[in-house]
Amino acid sequence: MPILAVLILASLCAYVYFKLKYIRSLLAMEKKVFSAKANMALGSFIFLFGVNELFLFHTAITFVIAAIFIALGLFNIAGGFKRLQFYRPEMQKERNESRRTL
Repeated sequence: MPILAVLILASLCAYVYFKLKYIRSLLAMEKKVFSAKANMALGSFIFLFGVNELFLFHTAITFVIAAIFIALGLFNIAGGFKRLQFYRPEMQKERNESRRTL
């Protein structure tokens, strides 16, 4: 499954990108938004890695470990999405306030 390998690498690159944006950000709410996006990217990496394992190996242990990875990845994606929806309006307010002071 070469498409899964490409998606795994893309999600890993997105995770690194959002972590770097998190480090370089100066606003508190913007940091939280980038952290939520990085959490979603990491969750998609773990999820896709679990799905990829299902196609590569066909043993009982692999199915159990892949199920754990898939569940953990979905949990991270859902948690990151909820945090993103919560912090995004606050980030917009914070950006508008910081532009007014400049």
